[in-house]
Amino acid sequence: MTNIILVVDDEPANLSLATDVLESGGFTVLVSQSAEHALSILGEIDVDLVLLDAMMPGTDGFQMCQLMKKTPEYRDIPVIFMTGLSGQKDIVQAFDAGSVDYIVKPIQPAELLARVKTHLKNAQNTKYVYRAIDFSGHHFLASDVSGNLLWFTPQIPTMLDHTLTKGISCLPKDAMQWLLSCIQEPALADVRYRQPGRNDDFDIELSFMGQPDPGEYLIRLSIAKKGQEIACLQKRLGLTLREAEVLFWIAKGKTNRDIAEILSISHRTVNKHLEQSYVKIGVENRAAATARVLQALLT
Repeated sequence: MTNIILVVDDEPANLSLATDVLESGGFTVLVSQSAEHALSILGEIDVDLVLLDAMMPGTDGFQMCQLMKKTPEYRDIPVIFMTGLSGQKDIVQAFDAGSVDYIVKPIQPAELLARVKTHLKNAQNTKYVYRAIDFSGHHFLASDVSGNLLWFTPQIPTMLDHTLTKGISCLPKDAMQWLLSCIQEPALADVRYRQPGRNDDFDIELSFMGQPDPGEYLIRLSIAKKGQEIACLQKRLGLTLREAEVLFWIAKGKTNRDIAEILSISHRTVNKHLEQSYVKIGVENRAAATARVLQALLT
């Protein structure tokens, strides 16, 4: 499978030259004469690298690069500027925007191919690391202090399925508040954030892992399946299956009537299981039972 390179330049002659060079190196080439059109291509096709001119009508190359780096789906695509601008200010601006390299026109074919191959290899190695982490069963994302996602391992979008994020770009308000609490109060770092998944079969759990770099906060994501949690309550609290199910839903804030409907049992039977469970776990009310259940599940 060949790598796909997107070349963005408003000059047809530059597009033609870059296409000839890249195709001679065995790459598949897509071209665009505007940043707006190029971004639409990125939304439809998995591009491996972008060669980008700096000065274009409308959205310029610097702005396009910044937009890419603010969009998690495009953030890891390497961007190489290929432009006639040679001033130090322009070069610095390109790297500040998030590019990995800067080539001043006229391009040298051998040099262009060498740079493209190197950055493709580096990007591929990063993908391999992320995939290896996912394959091992560990799923991570990084956020800034405002809850904007900086990066995430490949399975995160599938696992979240937009449950926790707004278009997979930032954490929701309550999760951001949880993160801020962890940052401001180190003693709260062991407190996990939980939110129901797409249905009642699982919960999404976030664990604060620390601050690997300034302004970057590492979070681990895991999926807690209801069946596994009920089995855990049975084992750790010495409950029957039905008692564990009733306490599980009590901890979720359900009323006795709700629980009766969920478990297809009578309201009186729910009360009986609750009374027996309270004795077994040494509590006297719903609030204490909820605290005991959460302690059992989170330790």
